[in-house]
Amino acid sequence: MQRKAVSRDENAPIDPREHVQERDVEKTLRPKGLDEFIGQPKVREQLDLVLTGAKRRGVTPDHILLSGPPGLGKTTLSMIIAQELGTSLRMTSGPALERAGDLAAMLSNIVEGDVLFIDEIHRIARPAEEMLYMAMEDFRIDVIVGKGPGATSIPLDIPPFTLVGATTRAGMLTGPLRDRFGFTAQMEFYEVDDLTKVITRASKILGVSIDHDAAVEIGSRSRGTPRIANRLLRRVRDWAEVNGNGHVDVPAAQAALEVFDVDELGLDRLDRAVLSSLIKGHGGGPVGVNTLAIAVGEEPATVEAVCEPYLVRAGLMARTGRGRVATAAAWHHLGLTPPPEAPGQLNLM
Repeated sequence: MQRKAVSRDENAPIDPREHVQERDVEKTLRPKGLDEFIGQPKVREQLDLVLTGAKRRGVTPDHILLSGPPGLGKTTLSMIIAQELGTSLRMTSGPALERAGDLAAMLSNIVEGDVLFIDEIHRIARPAEEMLYMAMEDFRIDVIVGKGPGATSIPLDIPPFTLVGATTRAGMLTGPLRDRFGFTAQMEFYEVDDLTKVITRASKILGVSIDHDAAVEIGSRSRGTPRIANRLLRRVRDWAEVNGNGHVDVPAAQAALEVFDVDELGLDRLDRAVLSSLIKGHGGGPVGVNTLAIAVGEEPATVEAVCEPYLVRAGLMARTGRGRVATAAAWHHLGLTPPPEAPGQLNLM
């Protein structure tokens, strides 16, 4: 019989305030200041110098570009920048700025000293990007009124502001846009020690009782990413509340992560499906990403952007001129004996 845990009367109406409180708690997982931000010590030191120097001079800081893989805290840092400066934060994304007019509408409402955050800035439309050049350098934009020969350009001064751009694909930024940022921060994947601190802090905020070793266990499976660490912590919390007494120890963490298909290296179902197809279906490769995507029922872009970076970084897959190849570590991870020609064991995370 399937076990069913109920913490209250099943027939009692659901109090919507419970969901509101849960959402409020989730928001508090984001650190509010640089001193609370865990990991990225070099970036924190550099950013602190940029912000402190600008505040002492009484000027707005240079524009800031945050570059790195998803889930490392770029959005959180943008919020911290506004908090440290004591100004308002205005947020948008590159894909949302399809026309120059979209950007002009945002810039016309800027207040002096505001922080404008553009996520995925490499995906901003070309007309909006060209308008952004002038706004970043001269704090001025030209608004075009009308069409054709009767169109008129009206210059509009905007107050000094700080643009914070975030990108997961720094190589896709155009040179002119990249050069207009006064400070570029390259964010790196987290070590297990820092992820353990992230999980410990989040567990206190969420009211989760967790052993240190259990936090290490979750951190070691979080793919070097705080966002994943916090997500796994919430799923482990669910398992502990339903199947245990709410306390998270190592056996509880391992059992919960097994239920959610996260293995000891942090691979999920899709990652293992890609490796299995590569090894069992194609003898370890080489094989193209399109063929792998068809085999696992996903889009090639998903395999290439979601699975492949971690598999390569974990030393389970190698990219060659002829296609993807499984390393000896991947064969061993699936409990198989690698052939002699398999690429050698790489450092596992």
